[in-house]
Amino acid sequence: MSWTFTKGLHDIGTGHYAYLQPDGTWGYSNAGLVVDGEQSLLVDTLFDERLTAEMLGTMKAAAGIGGAEITTLVNTHANGDHTYGNRLVTNAEIIASEASAKEMQEALPEMMAGFKKAAPNMGDAGKYFLEIFTPFDFEGIRLRAPTKTFSGRMNIKVGNKDVHLIEVGPAHTHGDVIVHVPRDRIVYTGDILFIDSTPIMWAGPVGNWIKACNMIIGFDVDVIVPGHGPITDKAGVARMRDYLVYINTEARKRFDAGMNVAEAANDIALRDYDSWIDAERIVVNVNTLYKEYKSDNSPTDIAALFGLMGKLKHDRAR
Repeated sequence: MSWTFTKGLHDIGTGHYAYLQPDGTWGYSNAGLVVDGEQSLLVDTLFDERLTAEMLGTMKAAAGIGGAEITTLVNTHANGDHTYGNRLVTNAEIIASEASAKEMQEALPEMMAGFKKAAPNMGDAGKYFLEIFTPFDFEGIRLRAPTKTFSGRMNIKVGNKDVHLIEVGPAHTHGDVIVHVPRDRIVYTGDILFIDSTPIMWAGPVGNWIKACNMIIGFDVDVIVPGHGPITDKAGVARMRDYLVYINTEARKRFDAGMNVAEAANDIALRDYDSWIDAERIVVNVNTLYKEYKSDNSPTDIAALFGLMGKLKHDRAR
């Protein structure tokens, strides 16, 4: 089964839709919609309210779902490109993992708006921040927080459809959740999957993320909607899992050899993953892995990582 990676709403059958945003780079995430009867479940909102309003308008105009009110919104994790549009889904119950709900309060849209204003005075980190986030408008956004949280697993109904919410984090973030609809053989993964783009491991441990990929591969599913990139299948999941295994192996060698994060990120050959966008995210991945190796739970210097990512990207472009 083949799907085109074009912007907008894609009917993937049996009351399921994927809203895609090429090319899947920073901030351009995907969302999902599950419809049955007069009920529907939205999987994630977008990075700002302009983008989210456009998406919701497209969904309401789509044939056969105009009368289905969005009764439930699931945020797969805390990142703003999956949550900052929550306020526009006015009548829905918002469900997230307990860990994600807590993490959402640590990266509010007001903070992103503040960083954007301060970025011109933040050196390399600010330059890179503006390079990737200039298209998005965080001014005036007030996050609508989850109204219901859970840990582990939660089963809900959308019309007559059984929907399984499965917490697989900490991995990409502290509370990642995937949305599995077994009867329809579909899973929405949030940022547990980046297809044709480099995943970014803010939280770890890497073993949890690999385990989550293996869980999805073990499902009886035909269609897999990632958090970023084109709709995929199990082969796409395996490719991303293999990246995580590879980066973990290579980072460990350089950690044991005494290299620092920047040295290791520069030294690791990307090999089969060279064509994936946002390759500079390897900086964050190596940093998170190093912290795991050292059992280091101290706060991460995000500004420093943004500076290193920007430098690595520009160095490799020369």
